[in-house]
Amino acid sequence: MPKQQTKIQNYWIMKSEPTEFSIDDLKKQKRARWGDIRNYQVRNMIRDVMKVGDCALFYHSNADIIGVVGEMRIIQSAYTDPTQFDSVSKYFDPQSQIQNPRWLAVNVQFVSELPKTVTLATIKQQPQFKNLPLVQKGNRLSVMRISPQHYDALVLLGQQ
Repeated sequence: MPKQQTKIQNYWIMKSEPTEFSIDDLKKQKRARWGDIRNYQVRNMIRDVMKVGDCALFYHSNADIIGVVGEMRIIQSAYTDPTQFDSVSKYFDPQSQIQNPRWLAVNVQFVSELPKTVTLATIKQQPQFKNLPLVQKGNRLSVMRISPQHYDALVLLGQQ
């Protein structure tokens, strides 16, 4: 009898500046393209690891209040980010070719807004998050994979 494979679900923190795209924007739209990423390491995670059904925390960066503000779900796997070919977009990449695009996007769906923002300061104060990629020195990635335990603990803090 063949061994039954278990679908592995990944958990993510995905950062956005609220002046560009906020949790309120996603809440209104319900679904959105998550792209405009110009980092090869993040592109590779989106392409190779991120899957439909994965859970993600929406994180407001470069804001008055920086932190985790909500939950979303990946609803479409990696596809070509169209902004790389749009010459009027600030994300235009003249080196990218339609036949071999450099940059990818995924689609996300709003799940919930947390009643309380879990601020970066709060996260840094909690010993349980000392290994969270978000607080690791030098880690400035806009998308990072986290453990299910960290995901659940962050959501719980936002609900208290």
